[in-house]
Amino acid sequence: QQIGLLIKNHGVSVEVGPSLTPMPVHFAVAGDSAITVPQEGAGDFTLRDVFDVPDLSTTHDDIVNGLGFTYEDGAHPLAPFTAQRVDYSLARIAHYTATDPVHFQNHVLFTNYQFYVDEFEGYARAMLADPANGYTSFVATGNIEITDPAAPIAHPPKMPQMPTYHLKRADGNGITLVNIGVGPSNAKTATDHIAVLRPHAWIMVGHCAGLRNSQRLGDFVLAHAYLREDKVLDDDLPVWVPVPALAEIQVALENAVAHVTELAGYELKRIMRTGTVASLDNRNWELRDHTGPVQRLSQSRAIALDMESATIAANGFRFRVPYGTLLCVSDKPLHGELKLPGMASEFYKSQVSRHLLIGIRAMETLRDMPLERLHSRKLRSFEETAFL
Repeated sequence: QQIGLLIKNHGVSVEVGPSLTPMPVHFAVAGDSAITVPQEGAGDFTLRDVFDVPDLSTTHDDIVNGLGFTYEDGAHPLAPFTAQRVDYSLARIAHYTATDPVHFQNHVLFTNYQFYVDEFEGYARAMLADPANGYTSFVATGNIEITDPAAPIAHPPKMPQMPTYHLKRADGNGITLVNIGVGPSNAKTATDHIAVLRPHAWIMVGHCAGLRNSQRLGDFVLAHAYLREDKVLDDDLPVWVPVPALAEIQVALENAVAHVTELAGYELKRIMRTGTVASLDNRNWELRDHTGPVQRLSQSRAIALDMESATIAANGFRFRVPYGTLLCVSDKPLHGELKLPGMASEFYKSQVSRHLLIGIRAMETLRDMPLERLHSRKLRSFEETAFL
């Protein structure tokens, strides 16, 4: 696919052969569960004296960060990641999600709430009940794959840091759900590694704090801009770089909200605000003098606050993966409605149950788009090889 794009867009001949970059032993045997590479000191020899080992000089993000990376012979990269960077992330994906990367689908939903996992499994079983839906299997954390909608799933006794689930299609255009938990560090870790799989889109569907008095618990927030105070990507993508909204994703999300809620016009706008989402690195910002943060939130015209959305969008921009955010208001800290047990209204509960379905509907819309339309030119730098 990548070579085809290169020939089509640049009109050049292509020669394929072995590279000069050695394959570290860790990655060479990664697919064989019967082989374990010993840690330093476990054997009577130094591992790197006998085998090639991972090399940080070839495991980096200089290409996607736009730092003008070239190989020693002056050649420019033909892909957004080096080979060792890809292998490293494949290993990290298996570690953090407890599922093999081969199960990941081209459309990825991120969430920060376990409720969505339960809903996703229920939806997956309903889809498997009718083969006409096009879904072939459901894979739960631990590589547990079922094709029978009634089959039980024995979850592993020890859950991974980021439990992940996959509703698969034969062509890979199904949907993957990753529960990244709370915080921008988790959001960066997940997207840093999933990016090497080159998904066609990823969308955050999680909870947020509503910042406007007119919002209600359960209202939706469609992000069209981000206030980045998460700090985890400042060295890779400076905060002065705008992270634009992508029209295809925005339209798909808004249409999905309208479809699932069966609302239109003013009634739709009443439950869904479009605006700036702020992402902070301090979950308990309310416990400090919040005059400064509130002033910045007001100056930015932010309508919602969370800890992950700006990170996921910024990494989507950095990695050229189409991104979007649709959040559900779970508290209103500036207006006395803190996230405490028993405060969720019936409206909130009904909206949360719809939220995941909206994300799925949006992904199904994006799945039917031509790839050249979905992979926006907004994400390309000035001189960039035609890679997805």
